[in-house]
Amino acid sequence: MTATLAPTRGRSIPLSTWAVALLLPVGPAAIAVLRLILPYYTAGDTSDMVAAVNANPGRQSAVLWLAYVGILTLVPGLFAAAQVCRTAAPRLTAWALGLAVPGYLSLGMLVGSDHLLWSTTDAGLSRADAVAVVDAGHPSIDVAIGVFVLGHVIGTVLLGLALLRSGRIPVWAGWAIAVSQPLHFVATVILGSPQVDFVAWSLTAVGMAFVAREVLRDR
Repeated sequence: MTATLAPTRGRSIPLSTWAVALLLPVGPAAIAVLRLILPYYTAGDTSDMVAAVNANPGRQSAVLWLAYVGILTLVPGLFAAAQVCRTAAPRLTAWALGLAVPGYLSLGMLVGSDHLLWSTTDAGLSRADAVAVVDAGHPSIDVAIGVFVLGHVIGTVLLGLALLRSGRIPVWAGWAIAVSQPLHFVATVILGSPQVDFVAWSLTAVGMAFVAREVLRDR
């Protein structure tokens, strides 16, 4: 007797794969909004930061929530992206992770300063006392700032180049990731423009959305 086999249909994408794919754009998108609404200029002095947070405590509270979303999603998103490009560019991918992972993990220490800025305002401290508390932050915060800046800027550039070499995402999307964090650095340190900073992180988010598409295809 001859058996007739029906053609096999494509398997549905597991919920866990969808969750991993969503991590990729969510983290950068959260930081993009954070940078747009941040009430103070990052390169300003502590007194100006305290005054800005005193005037906008609600925005500072939103910054803390968005930072928490970024802390939870950015590093897992990096590892998911590495799965897309590691075969085609193993060394670039390894260097990208080696720099970007500690960079993003250091974000938690940086947020400590933002917590202090909000807490001193919420506690009703005088401007002078608030400045004294924030300036008394532990030296590890300064180390974390250096690791974050160098790690996530250079690491994201290398990740974008590795994704370009993989040929699995559009060329423009790979370049969007590669140039996004240098643009973020320029926006923060040189221009002092939250709008340009928002565009920079949005480029990362859009590029990662195309990486997420490849994650779903690799189910």
